Amino acid sequence: MLEISPRKVVHVIFQAREGRLAQAELAEFIEGLNVDEKANLVALAWVGREAFEAEDFEEAVATAMREASTPTSEYLMGMPHLAENLEYGLEQMGISVSDVEEDFL
Repeated sequence: MLEISPRKVVHVIFQAREGRLAQAELAEFIEGLNVDEKANLVALAWVGREAFEAEDFEEAVATAMREASTPTSEYLMGMPHLAENLEYGLEQMGISVSDVEEDFL
């Protein structure tokens, strides 16, 4: 079960798409998340880049918690295609990004 609101994930997606203009804000936002939200965000990115299947999401979350060795913002912001990975990860989890984007805007 997803332990981060899709709205927060969409916020990260939007800021990641802004690139350098929003880097400081994105890092601050990610570091402001609680431990569970950070692990879920990393797991979603992994599902989105197909390192894990959606049905293995709980395993991905556990792995993210166990292997966290750098600040989550640094790890995620260093990931190529972060926005796309998160968007695809949400879709794989059965969450419509379009619906969340409408609510977000």
